[in-house]
Amino acid sequence: MIQRIQSVFLLLLSLAMLSVLFLPIWSKTDPVSGQTLVMTAFQLAYENTDAGMSVSMSTWPVAALAAASTLVALFEIFQFRNRFTQLKLGMVNFLLIVATIGAGFYFSSLGEQMLNVKMPGTFQAGFYLPTLALLLNLLANRFIRRDEQLVRSMDRLR
Repeated sequence: MIQRIQSVFLLLLSLAMLSVLFLPIWSKTDPVSGQTLVMTAFQLAYENTDAGMSVSMSTWPVAALAAASTLVALFEIFQFRNRFTQLKLGMVNFLLIVATIGAGFYFSSLGEQMLNVKMPGTFQAGFYLPTLALLLNLLANRFIRRDEQLVRSMDRLR
């Protein structure tokens, strides 16, 4: 049942969460020294480093949550025969996406402390994609619920 609109939404959701793994999430630049701190889904590291500034920090929870959300969305597409299971998986995916956003906030606040400059850091495309995925998840769940209501109304007519 790939032709259903909720399957398209779930496929787009999985693509958005998969791209979080490859795009930068947050960055901060010191205009005086030219140091740049970049956060991806896997690490928080300096880009333009001096001799003493080569510290990087692992941000694997962001990557694990994004990958789990991608896998749940792909699994949810193929559960089209059981709409209640799809709705449960949609709720799990909602929690995973919110946790991904929360982990992004947490590690970006740690990055703010690592590069102690008055200017705030900027969120990149990798941070906004989970928000898009959240919207796509809500739309998919809405259409799954609508399908379930349609099936129940047809059962009443029989």
